[in-house]
Amino acid sequence: MRVQLGRQLLDRQIVDSAGRLVGKVDDVEFAVDDGGYPYVAFLLSGQGALGQRIGGRIGRLLVAVADRFTEDPPTPPVRIPITLVTRMDSAVRLRCRGEELPRPPVEAWLRRHLIDRIPGADRASG
Repeated sequence: MRVQLGRQLLDRQIVDSAGRLVGKVDDVEFAVDDGGYPYVAFLLSGQGALGQRIGGRIGRLLVAVADRFTEDPPTPPVRIPITLVTRMDSAVRLRCRGEELPRPPVEAWLRRHLIDRIPGADRASG
């Protein structure tokens, strides 16, 4: 599958097999095959990945804010293997459910320290 990263992949919404929004493609991770050709191995999602892609002051600020909400900085991005992608159209569609992916570190921190403390939060969907 050939794509132009800037137009067809970066900043696209990631949708799981149930049609639920999982995140956004903030960056990609390359690998090199046996022939020496690079290919996209993982989609990266999360504030840390976006900050590193943007760079400069704004990028450093995004990374710093993400690191502030985790117990063990630096905040790693969520890495989604490209093998889980079924198709790319207006969104990147996955063959798995969102629950099968690792939870973004900032989201996990917010859930543990803020959302779970709200009365009735255990009955909310999520």
